[in-house]
Parts: sequence; structure tokens; C-alpha cells
Amino acid sequence: MGMATPPLPGQPGFVVPAPEDRQRFARRAVRVLVLDEDDRLLLFLDSDLGLDPVAHWWDTPGGGVDPGEDDLDAVVRELAEETGQLVDRAAVRGPLLERQVVHGYSDKVVDQTEVFFAVRLPPFEVDSSGYTEEERLCIAETRWWTRAELAGTTDEIWPADVLALLDLVERPEDWAGGALRGPRVEESSVPL
Repeated sequence: MGMATPPLPGQPGFVVPAPEDRQRFARRAVRVLVLDEDDRLLLFLDSDLGLDPVAHWWDTPGGGVDPGEDDLDAVVRELAEETGQLVDRAAVRGPLLERQVVHGYSDKVVDQTEVFFAVRLPPFEVDSSGYTEEERLCIAETRWWTRAELAGTTDEIWPADVLALLDLVERPEDWAGGALRGPRVEESSVPL
């Protein structure tokens, strides 16, 4: 007789495991600062469904770099999947910053090398038809944010230094020779 599959985050009976018992993996990922013509930043309200109450935070479009992809290929693919926007590689600015981040969630821990890029697009409505199953479950909404709204919010935003990154977009001389190196940080719904 086989063992029952343990419940997944958000399902009845799910219990948050200790950090040392959570699945842990490493990956390289791209994050994209998507700006519109009014300098508003597109963010996604992400969530950890394994917590009660559910944890929420805002983050930028982006995701893991697939085998055989370079970072720019991943930017173009992630934007198409997560926003519906088809972007030419030449329109992407960066890399701006590379950092090491650990994300602790209710079901896993991700050690991630994140590389930040930027792109400016006309305003658009996000097309979520390319979302993965996990994104369909976890992304609660999308929103365009002004700089003033970002500066004044008490909502959690990943990366926490998003305003400094927006400043960096306007200073290409700082990253023209390659991505700046950011500090190692933790951004977690379940701290380690």
C-alpha cells in the first residue's frame, strides 16, 4: 500500500515544515523593472498560500533562467509568459544589478542569484494566459505603482530597495561595464 501524498501549501492539513526540512534548491533568475511612459512600475502581488493568514508581497516580473538560455532570452520569455508583452532584446536595459537572495517559503527555500534588467513600455493590461499553474494560484493581482506610492506604502515589496534600483535605471554609466554587485539578502514569507 503506497503512502499518501502530503498536502500542498493552501490545502487542508498542510503544516509548515522547519527550514531544515523544506526542499532547498539554487537557481539563477532574472527580474525585470517594467516601467511605463509615466515612470510607473509594474508589480505583482504574490502570495504564500501555505500560511494562515496567507502572506502577500509585491514583486517584479521575472523568474528562473532555463537551461540553454542567456539572461536576455530569459527576460524576453518571462515578460511574454507573465505579462503577454513581446519585447525585443534590444529594448531591454541592463544588466543593472546582480545579487544573492534567499527566499524562504512555507514549502521550500530558494537560494537565488538574481539579475535585474529594465524595460520601458507603453501602458498595458497584463495578459495572464501564459502563467504557470503556480503563478495562477499565487499571483493575486497586478498593479502599476508611482514612485510616490512606492515610497509611501507599508506593503512588503521585493526587492526592498526597489527605489534605489529605479534610480539606477537612470544612471547607465554606473552599470555600463556590467551589473553592479548587490548585497546578499533574505526576502522570505517564512524567515529562516
